[in-house]
Amino acid sequence: MNRSWTRSTTAAIATATALALLSACGSGDGGSDAGGGKGTADKPVTLTFWAWQKGSKDVVDAFNASHKTIKVKFEEIPSGNAGGYAKISNAVRAGNAPDLVAIEYPMLPEFVSQGALQDIGSYLPADVRKKFLPQAVELTTLGGKSWAVPFDAAPQTYYYRKDFFTKNNIQVPKTWAEFRTAAEQAKKVDPKARIATFMPDDPTTFEAMAWQAGAQWFKADGDTWKLNTSDAATNKVADYWQGLIDDKLVQTAVSFSPEWTAALKDGSTVGYLGAAWGAGVLKSTLPDQSGKWGVAPVPTWDGRPASGMLGGSTWAVTKGSRKAAAAVEFATWMSTTEEGVKARIAPGTSSAFPADVSLRPAAKKAFDAGFYGGEDIYQLFDAAGASINPAWSWGPTTGTTNTTLKDQFGKVSGGTVKITDALRAAHDATLAELKKRGLKVEG
Repeated sequence: MNRSWTRSTTAAIATATALALLSACGSGDGGSDAGGGKGTADKPVTLTFWAWQKGSKDVVDAFNASHKTIKVKFEEIPSGNAGGYAKISNAVRAGNAPDLVAIEYPMLPEFVSQGALQDIGSYLPADVRKKFLPQAVELTTLGGKSWAVPFDAAPQTYYYRKDFFTKNNIQVPKTWAEFRTAAEQAKKVDPKARIATFMPDDPTTFEAMAWQAGAQWFKADGDTWKLNTSDAATNKVADYWQGLIDDKLVQTAVSFSPEWTAALKDGSTVGYLGAAWGAGVLKSTLPDQSGKWGVAPVPTWDGRPASGMLGGSTWAVTKGSRKAAAAVEFATWMSTTEEGVKARIAPGTSSAFPADVSLRPAAKKAFDAGFYGGEDIYQLFDAAGASINPAWSWGPTTGTTNTTLKDQFGKVSGGTVKITDALRAAHDATLAELKKRGLKVEG
């Protein structure tokens, strides 16, 4: 295993110490019955599952067709930051939550600290856990307990219109300096053309770039959280993107909105800074542009490979579920079997990059890369994943951080607030929330 995929032992131990305090708030078993909700062929157990990830319905259909003792009822919900997390939280508080939910790595500590999930360690044996990237296991292990089944990894990736870049002799940027040059060239040859979008509603993209640059917003030191959203690395990223926005070198459309999609379709947006899962998004959104898009490593500050992780999903059992064993069995099937991966990826809407390393060949085979001219995009994902900066950790109040950033970034795109102002506001709101929860914090 490439060591670049793992975080340092010191960082992992420190984070585990601080997270042990907040995970004590989580539910130990959620009231699960002795069997955890196992069914039989004559009387199958029925699970409810909420998610928004592409291909989820296809996976559920495939599982139901091949399993007799467990049946899954699927409900598609908005993506987490677009209302999905609020829906899950409200359902947990109301006592009518589904059995299994999708939660991205950044938000897992938040849900654990709120006591919304249950420890699934007794249903997730060591031989299953070792299938996953060490980093994915660390991100789902809080306070020595297992809180979710990892699904995918999400290294950053840059998607670009090959035809536009080639026609106008624009080099695919390898550094952020080259990226600005490419943006200037694109605007010069076509005043409407932009090679990327600053998405005001999506702080996770900015966080991934700060992660790539070496920032550490949350750092655990014993039982204390150290908070810093204005370190040198973050400020470098903030100033860079502020310059792109001020000079109108990037779009500022809401992520995956009709405006964003229309700009891609009419050619006024010719690039997308996304993650591994973005390949399926573009393919399903722009079928008429097959063969016109390419995939490249995300630009870096010095030209050497480096990446943050933009999202990445897990499957977690809510505290009220009495069907934990069946829920984890289904989640494990989605994350660790070729059948599960093929069912999700083959329809062409998902390009999930499995956290189970052994499934990478199956994922590559299942995804028709014709949209990208047959390019081996999974080899690129693997190289990008190996370059993920290992120092980043998520804290227990990411929801507060991201809600504040989302609000402030909307003002950034409107020109009334600077990115550095948005980061200060997020810092203040996060600091207040940490203290409100009785956690020790420096920042």
